Amino acid sequence: MSFHVVIPARLASTRLPNKPLADIGGKPMVVRVAERARLSGASEVIVATDDASIIGACTAHGVTAMMTLATHPSGTDRIAEVAQKMQWPDEAVVVNVQGDEPLIEPELIAATAAKISEKTPMATAAHPIHAAGDLFNPNIVKVILDSEDRALYFSRAPIPWDRSAFAEKPQKLPAGYEALRHVGLYAFRNAFLQQYPTLPISPVEQFEALEQLRVLWHGHTIAVYVSHTIPAAGVDTPEDLERVRRHFLLAQDQSK
Repeated sequence: MSFHVVIPARLASTRLPNKPLADIGGKPMVVRVAERARLSGASEVIVATDDASIIGACTAHGVTAMMTLATHPSGTDRIAEVAQKMQWPDEAVVVNVQGDEPLIEPELIAATAAKISEKTPMATAAHPIHAAGDLFNPNIVKVILDSEDRALYFSRAPIPWDRSAFAEKPQKLPAGYEALRHVGLYAFRNAFLQQYPTLPISPVEQFEALEQLRVLWHGHTIAVYVSHTIPAAGVDTPEDLERVRRHFLLAQDQSK
């Protein structure tokens, strides 16, 4: 399947200032993300930003970047602007890869894109939860699927809730229990990507603080690719950045 990757990148970050430009093994983080995205087989990889310094950093490393409006409320709105400017057809598949995922697996990008169909205008990813701490952590989003791997619901709460087992042994995963952690990677059919920013905000997304619930609330379908390997964590804090830097340093040493 042919698909495009757009990487939204804003310079502002509360916990990690200038995050897209943070050096990782001699290259800015956003460039590292673009390099991983290229390995996915994408027909095109574009960084979408509202800052000239990110444009300059990308250009210096041979990465295509496009200036977008500074007023976009989300990365999805930003990539929709890029798709519109590029005049991609309605049936084009556009993948939103976050600009703070320098270790993202290219295969995960391609597999998520492949879940898009004419009847399924949006796709995302998930992986099994094996630790009770993750299930009960409200910062980790869970997703419930139907029989055809389509999302029924996303929540910060532990879902599904095993009424009997959790009543007897709270904070412990019962035998045979299956739960999925949502991965923040999204693919769209371009026609729906252009429609998405016009959808009214739904009450349920405000309660959960999960924007993807807007899609379900309005009756649209989200396909979910289930990976059985745990994707590497992104970069949100200085500690995350040091972890990723060590990874690239080790990779460079091993390649010598």
